[in-house]
Amino acid sequence: MLKKLFAFVLVVFISQTALAADYPDFTGLVAKEGPAVVNISTTQIIHNSQAFGMPPGMDPNDPFYDFFRRFAPQIPRDQEERSLGSGFIISSDGYILTNAHVVDDADTVTVRLTDKREFKAKVIGADKRADVALIKIKAHDLPKVVLGDPSKLKVGEWVVAIGSPFGFDNSVTAGIVSAKGRSLPGENYVPFIQTDAAVNPGNSGGPLFNMNGEVVGINSQIYTRSGGYMGLSFSIPIDVAMNVADQLRTTGKVTRGRMGVTIQEVTRDLADSFGLSKPTGALVSNVEKGGPADKAGIQVSDVILKFDGKTVNSSSDLPRIVAATKPGSTVTVELWRKGASKDITLVVGELPADNSGQAQNGGHGSNASGASVTRMGLQLDELNRNQKDQLNISHGLVVVEARGAAARAGLHRGDVILAIGNINVRSVRQFNGILKRIPKGRNVALLVRRGDNASYVAIKLDEKQQ
Repeated sequence: MLKKLFAFVLVVFISQTALAADYPDFTGLVAKEGPAVVNISTTQIIHNSQAFGMPPGMDPNDPFYDFFRRFAPQIPRDQEERSLGSGFIISSDGYILTNAHVVDDADTVTVRLTDKREFKAKVIGADKRADVALIKIKAHDLPKVVLGDPSKLKVGEWVVAIGSPFGFDNSVTAGIVSAKGRSLPGENYVPFIQTDAAVNPGNSGGPLFNMNGEVVGINSQIYTRSGGYMGLSFSIPIDVAMNVADQLRTTGKVTRGRMGVTIQEVTRDLADSFGLSKPTGALVSNVEKGGPADKAGIQVSDVILKFDGKTVNSSSDLPRIVAATKPGSTVTVELWRKGASKDITLVVGELPADNSGQAQNGGHGSNASGASVTRMGLQLDELNRNQKDQLNISHGLVVVEARGAAARAGLHRGDVILAIGNINVRSVRQFNGILKRIPKGRNVALLVRRGDNASYVAIKLDEKQQ
């Protein structure tokens, strides 16, 4: 019995020793690279219009004015708001990278090194679209990080984050690369690195290291429902950040290319309807009149497969590729049109600094004399001249009622159908005629306008429908 117990303990010991041997040792990396990671604190002066805690707009002649002035809680005119973040030194003469949101609207920026020295920093520039900022302190012979190549990162490999979560300087967390090229809502220009390294408020702007001690990203944001770490952290690839930093350093601003198109993802059903062998590329649902794409001859329903020789695997790839192209450059765009590939030459435009949203048009009217389209479950009506003028379009059919396959695809009353595939629709008779030529069981791509936006919707013509 004693021998069996001894053998069991020995096996457990050997197993734990083997696991410990396989687990990476981060101590050397942290000791070498940690001194180049800094704590960043900012202050912002908030100006209050009310000096006292009295009702806004009270007349000084009011009998209660003196009462409130004497006894109401005093509110200072100017309040100081503080925030914390992280950063890392990229040159020995004091240039530091961090997130734009860390220094946004700050009146003062203070950098604290690991040796406890503090410096006032100057913001060289910040780019909110990429969430990257470059700041500078007056110092020399500083420790600096070594930059790596994010394209060589592999999903599953170890990474280390160093920063100041909640103000705790040089806190070290580790995890693995969970995914690459991740797209986030509202973030069109950054292919994020997703990790499960613990990142919390204060980590923003800190570096993400690979196991060679090279910076591969800037820790930027987390996905959370609690306000804290939940296993989903996102970092800006360092090559994207350095491109922004170099532009900020040399010109003080960041320029990006633009095409002037609205795009959407190519689903399997849409790929089938356009004759593509697989769902790939970016489907053009709108072309800005007079924009670079319009001048190049790109049309609604084109599927962009390559831009300047770079493959567009999904719609989220295209904004990044175009944005990284120098405005004024002449590039070749490979696209899919009417069942065949086609090359078009395009001169890249420049993305304006202010990317404000568009105003919404009014609702769509309809007449009672709609014609049923039984194969798709739609009742449609033709737009009159006044409706076309209001919507600023030359053609289209308004949805009076959606049933069956159309309703399941998300269409509803008031939507305007602009095209079937790449054919503009101008009458209900034409619409029905096109549908009659499409075999049962096939997917049909409808270009549907809702508000100011237009996008393709794939609807399958059910076998049972006539």
